[in-house]
Amino acid sequence: MRPTLTVLGFDFGMSRIGVAVGQSITRTASPLAIVGARDGIPAWQDLDEFIKQWQPSHLIVGEPINMDGSDSQMARLARKFARRIEARWHIPSEMVDERLTSAEARSLSDEVRVDDVAAVLITETWLASHQAQNPT
Repeated sequence: MRPTLTVLGFDFGMSRIGVAVGQSITRTASPLAIVGARDGIPAWQDLDEFIKQWQPSHLIVGEPINMDGSDSQMARLARKFARRIEARWHIPSEMVDERLTSAEARSLSDEVRVDDVAAVLITETWLASHQAQNPT
């Protein structure tokens, strides 16, 4: 039997970062917060608290590649963010293709800011993929 994994997912942005927590048993995630950022640098103390509280085994970051599959400036910045959080907390980070997650998040929420809902979708995508790659 595989151990239960708890993961934190992030929808990276230059001024806001959506955060969600997910777990592998149900392969579902829940929104935690939208954390402020300045030029892509998050309010580290807020993220530190989520790491302390949830003790995740993995950090999942949405990778906003272009619809044609080409790289984007935001994708490069999201990968840089993933490297930073992995180095900060010594927890493995993984990227997830997040094409259309913001549009889907807007369709699922009445809120203007949907970064945390997008983080849920990113996290659940990773959980489903991880389950498919590692069946019991």
